[in-house]
Amino acid sequence: MTKVAMTLNGKKVQADVEDRTLLVHYIREAQGLTGTHVGCDTSQCGACVVHVNGKAVKSCSMLAAQAADAEVVTVEGLAKGGDLHPVQAAFREHHGLQCGFCTPGMIMTAVDMINRYGGNLDEKTIRHELEGNICRCTGYQNIVKAIKSAADQMSAMKTAAE
Repeated sequence: MTKVAMTLNGKKVQADVEDRTLLVHYIREAQGLTGTHVGCDTSQCGACVVHVNGKAVKSCSMLAAQAADAEVVTVEGLAKGGDLHPVQAAFREHHGLQCGFCTPGMIMTAVDMINRYGGNLDEKTIRHELEGNICRCTGYQNIVKAIKSAADQMSAMKTAAE
């Protein structure tokens, strides 16, 4: 057993886990946050995407011990109080989901994408960046619209704040 400590959604957490425990299982089982989904266990689907030290990673391909002392953010950590993160709100507004299984990973990937590209996102770039995330329900059109809308809104908010 290994004691793994990290900052998870802004809170210091720790748990004793087996050395082979994946980050996704640490988040779901040891910390009780079930918004991060286990889809394929082979890093193909993207349902398990979280942010580790500000970068999107597939938590099914990372050991919990590799995230020791890191800042980890899950989909539950995006909203502030009762206010959804702009990407979460855009997914709701543009109906960027159907069954919702892939949605947490899509949202986390989108936040990372917007953080890297800002308002300079077009449909081609968004679709390219989503290649590691699989949705079996929507055909992606509304997901792309939601991400573009959120990117535009977040870019406008940043410009207004400057």
